[in-house]
Amino acid sequence: MISESERERLAHLVAIVQREVAALEVSDRALFANLEWLSEFWALTAESPLTERIDAFLLRFARLQDTLGDKLLPAVLRLLAEPPRAMRDRLDFAERMGWVASSDEWLVLRELRNRMVHEYLLEPQAAVEALLAAHRFVPALIATANALIEEVSRRGWLPSHHPPI
Repeated sequence: MISESERERLAHLVAIVQREVAALEVSDRALFANLEWLSEFWALTAESPLTERIDAFLLRFARLQDTLGDKLLPAVLRLLAEPPRAMRDRLDFAERMGWVASSDEWLVLRELRNRMVHEYLLEPQAAVEALLAAHRFVPALIATANALIEEVSRRGWLPSHHPPI
């Protein structure tokens, strides 16, 4: 049986993930609705409004990926009484459960996130390629978020006062 405090923590994580999904969708649309900026990427300055949109997208992409992989997925696995495992093993389990489309894809996504967040991509072409790759991963990231939230809801793990998902 799951305790009320565990239910509350899970509800908090679900609310965070839902907020992060909505924010990422906004940033993704704002940045990728018109790709004309790609040809001028090399000339961007720190003061450019486009730079702020790129930074917002990168932050929101990384934040959602972190929240899912480092918080919500481990919380769900704990409640399923799964033993602590390495990230690859957790992802393989999540793939078998249908929460992620591909554990290999998720690891590529994680590497991409690390490259974008921890390495300053000085080469404009490499930065553009990383941004476009992240954009292509957005639907998979959101699908994972929705699958985990659906699992939590389906199992009745949210507090009774939590609004339906």
